[in-house]
Amino acid sequence: MRIMVTRSNPKRAKPTNLQRRDFLRASGIAIALPLFESRSDGATMATPLSRIGHRKTEPMRLVCIGNPYGLIPEDFFPKQAGRNYEMPRLLKPLESHRDDFTVFSNFDHGYSGGHRVVDTFLTGIKTIDAKSAIDGNISIDQLAAESVGAQTRFQSLNMGAGGSCEMCWTRSGVNVPVLTRSRDVFRLLFVDDPLAAKKQIGVKNQRRGSILDAIGQQARSLNRELSRPDQLKLDEYLTSIREVETKLEMSQYWVGKPKPDVQMREPGDGGFVESLGVFYELLALALQTDSTHVATLEIPEAFNTSNLGLQNSYHGYSHHGKAEKNLAGLRVIETFQTTEFGKFLDRLKQITLANGQPMFEKTILLFGSGMGNGSSHSNKNLPILVAGGGLPHAGHVVLPEEKNRRVPLSNLYVKLLQQFGIETDHFGASSGQLSDFDQLEQGTESR
Repeated sequence: MRIMVTRSNPKRAKPTNLQRRDFLRASGIAIALPLFESRSDGATMATPLSRIGHRKTEPMRLVCIGNPYGLIPEDFFPKQAGRNYEMPRLLKPLESHRDDFTVFSNFDHGYSGGHRVVDTFLTGIKTIDAKSAIDGNISIDQLAAESVGAQTRFQSLNMGAGGSCEMCWTRSGVNVPVLTRSRDVFRLLFVDDPLAAKKQIGVKNQRRGSILDAIGQQARSLNRELSRPDQLKLDEYLTSIREVETKLEMSQYWVGKPKPDVQMREPGDGGFVESLGVFYELLALALQTDSTHVATLEIPEAFNTSNLGLQNSYHGYSHHGKAEKNLAGLRVIETFQTTEFGKFLDRLKQITLANGQPMFEKTILLFGSGMGNGSSHSNKNLPILVAGGGLPHAGHVVLPEEKNRRVPLSNLYVKLLQQFGIETDHFGASSGQLSDFDQLEQGTESR
């Protein structure tokens, strides 16, 4: 839904007389309306329904973590299906959480193209195909953030480092930039803006006023002239404007509310290896303080690997060609990632919410990549792990490998969005809804 708001000269405003493109005008404000079947030459304009979901008493959180080069398949995927698998090398740092996460084999988006399609990880839609998709190439995190609206200070928190994997995309096809320094993340979350800046933002919000209050009488008059389908369309359209206004009112609320006080010192500027654990701690605090309920963390394409005792680059090691020296280096980098992720799971289990639940139980965690095998540039069989969120975890779920039976990764995203609290049966290129993980596991066989 796109809302065009323009300023008009009230002296020139004419009575409502619908033409090819209609407007409601009042108090110097003009809003463009969708095309109505009953008041035009038959052209229509599709308008999506509101995405606001029903929230539980203690809201769910969503965290997505991804890297640009995938994970070594033989070190990530267990050799056995089900719950009693032998823990592979890269999952050993998560051993203590074995019962609280699910690993999936044979999930992908059906694309090939190596680095060019890594950015479909959270969207399921290629950027070049976004215009023809129902919701564009919006990523799962941003769709979840839309449902949160202004209930939290930040709709979403997107962190990473320079040269990240571009995981997050808006409905209009814009890549969401990431915060690359832990110090900046800390200040954004926990350091209040100067009083003068707060006042300036408040004045700007107040000047905008209410669009619907200005054009309300004309809208009611117009509604009586429309057919029933067009009345529903107008109601949808005006509802979307009211949602924007509600968010504006909430943003005014957050301007005047002090940021949380946390027991953490402002971090210094370090390299990515030193900062990854800090990013995770900031993320845990952001969730704990309800600063946000949706967050992403992007592992960068390049960082100083010498702090891990290595000499080559992350990208260089990813093109290992099965050379043992390069594989060994890549294992160090990937084990570092899963180890820090495991510590983050530990942290979420230590945080207790107001209702007595561990934060972990109310946080859906997605860990993976849009690349299946960095060495061969394969985008098949992506490394996908889901943890927490009160989901029925099932160990290692092996989905059909045959081309005509493969299950799109977007089907999993439908399941995660539903668990988050959004009533939907579609996402990206999904082909249906996913059963509970434990039901999927019953039909799997050992690899």
